[in-house]
Amino acid sequence: MESVGVIGGGLMGSGIAEVTARAGLKTVVIEVDQRAVAVTEQRVRFSLERAAARGKITEAEGSAVLDRITFTASLEAVADRDLVVEAASEDEQVKLELFRRVGALLTKEDAVLASNTSSIPIVKLGAVSGRADRVMGVHFFNPAPVMQLVELIPSLTTSAQTVGRVQTFISEQLGKQPIVATDRAGFVVNSLLVPYLLSAIRMYEAGYASAADIDQGMLLGCGHPMGPLALANLIGLDTVRAIGVSMYDEFKEPMYSPPPLLDRMVDAGLLGKKSAHGFYAYEVAK
Repeated sequence: MESVGVIGGGLMGSGIAEVTARAGLKTVVIEVDQRAVAVTEQRVRFSLERAAARGKITEAEGSAVLDRITFTASLEAVADRDLVVEAASEDEQVKLELFRRVGALLTKEDAVLASNTSSIPIVKLGAVSGRADRVMGVHFFNPAPVMQLVELIPSLTTSAQTVGRVQTFISEQLGKQPIVATDRAGFVVNSLLVPYLLSAIRMYEAGYASAADIDQGMLLGCGHPMGPLALANLIGLDTVRAIGVSMYDEFKEPMYSPPPLLDRMVDAGLLGKKSAHGFYAYEVAK
C-alpha cells in the first residue's frame, strides 16, 4: 500500500495520519470544513514538534512527514487511495453514511475501506459500502504514534486476502503489532477495559473515594501506568459512554451500562482532555 486516506482529524485521526506519513506513505486527511482542517493540521504539527523536542525525530524528519500529508475538506480526495481509514465520531449513523459514500467513490478495485471504530459492528459498515469483502476494522489506540497495538476486525464478509494485506501493512509497513478479534462490540481490549472504567466511575459516583485516590489506588496498588478515571478522560468520556452503550445493546450485561454520572457529564460537555475538563481540569493547549 502506497497511499492512505484518513476520514476525521480528531485525536485518533490525526494520530493515524501521522503514523502513516511517518512510514513514508502519501496521506490525505479529510475534515468537515476548513476550520476543522486548520485545527487538524495544527494538531499534527504540534505532535511532530513535541516528538522532535523529545529527540524521537529530527526537525527535518518532522517537516518531511508534514510534506506527505494533505489536509482537505473534500471527501472526494480519498477516491484514489489504497487504504481509507474512517476515524469519524463514534456515531453509527455517521459512519454508515460515510461508508455508503466512500464505497462508491473508491476507484481502485482492491482498495481497502477500514473503520477505527471501538464498538460498531463492522459487518453493518461493509453491507452499505458495496464492497463488503474489502471492509474491516482497523482499531488503533491513543496516542496512535506511540501505542504499538492495532486490533484487526474482519467481519463475516471480509475476505481472507483483505485480512492478509492489512496484517502485512500494519506489521511490515507501519511496524506495529496486530492482533485479530471477532466482530463483536468492544473487540478484545475494550471488552476488558470499559467495564473496569465504568466500575471506577460508579465508585466515584457513590462517594467511595475521590477521583485522585481511586487513580492512586490503581497506580500504586496494581502497578497500572494510569488510573481509570484519568484514562477515561484521555480516551474521551463521550467515547467511553458510546462504547458502553454499544456493548450493552449487544450483550445486555449490566456491567456495560454507563452510570448516570457519565451520562450527565457527557450531556454537560465535560468530556475529559478533549474539552479540558472531566474528572480533572486540564490546561487548554495554546
